Amino acid sequence: MLASFKLIRWKLVWFAFLGLAALVGLVLLMSLITKKDQVQTTTAMKVIIMGKESFIDQNDISNLINKEFGAVVGKPLNSVPLQEIEKSLEKLPYVSDVEVFTDMDGVIQVSIQQREVILRVINAFGKEYYVDSKGVKIPVTLRYVPHVLVANGNIAEGYTKPLEELKTPLLKDLVKIVEQVKDDALWSNQIVQLYVNSEKDIEIVPRVGDQQLIIGNADSLSYKLERLQVFYKEILPKVGNDAYAKVNVKYGGQIICERRGEWFLDSLQLKINKSLVVN
Repeated sequence: MLASFKLIRWKLVWFAFLGLAALVGLVLLMSLITKKDQVQTTTAMKVIIMGKESFIDQNDISNLINKEFGAVVGKPLNSVPLQEIEKSLEKLPYVSDVEVFTDMDGVIQVSIQQREVILRVINAFGKEYYVDSKGVKIPVTLRYVPHVLVANGNIAEGYTKPLEELKTPLLKDLVKIVEQVKDDALWSNQIVQLYVNSEKDIEIVPRVGDQQLIIGNADSLSYKLERLQVFYKEILPKVGNDAYAKVNVKYGGQIICERRGEWFLDSLQLKINKSLVVN
């Protein structure tokens, strides 16, 4: 028997004992937490709004929760429907992400990430809406006007409900242009508006100068913007700001400039056009 006693692997027995003790301790802790939740009341509600926009604030969210679910502060923790509150807030058109939970002090923590708006659209019928960074439409409100590019003109696509996706290639092209230029030091400052003309070509409305800058669509956009830079750096300084009414980079390998009052393509532009390489 003594030999059998010596063969027992005491290290494994010790680890098994520690594991069992830890499991028992965890069960006891969870039971204490559950019991505490059953008797502890909600002491406060803290709302955190994240994002650079200001469509909503803490009071909006607090009032909405209290209106839909009743006054949550003072209720037992286990009676507050945290998941239902979270799902309700996720339906708000200006909200991108929501997290609702309670901490050990009985405070309901509501964390909200707002949607980031990148474009304001005014269609051909005067209907307005925003497009966010995820490519969905959200409604315009008079309460807050974000500083973003405006697209208007011959845009047929309208707005029927919050968070609907973009449908037409034209609107998707407008968003592509915004995404391309919003972080560019030159174009984010120079472009103040996007306009869709009667031929459904997209035009850039510049901050400096009054030329019509026609790019057509968002195909080969980087190359088109490079040619516009050529116009600004190589052509404009030699002819002056008032020489041309239109500058068209819609067609590959060309910068077509129209003088005010007549169409004209001079040798300076031809020389520059020949130096361009078509992508």
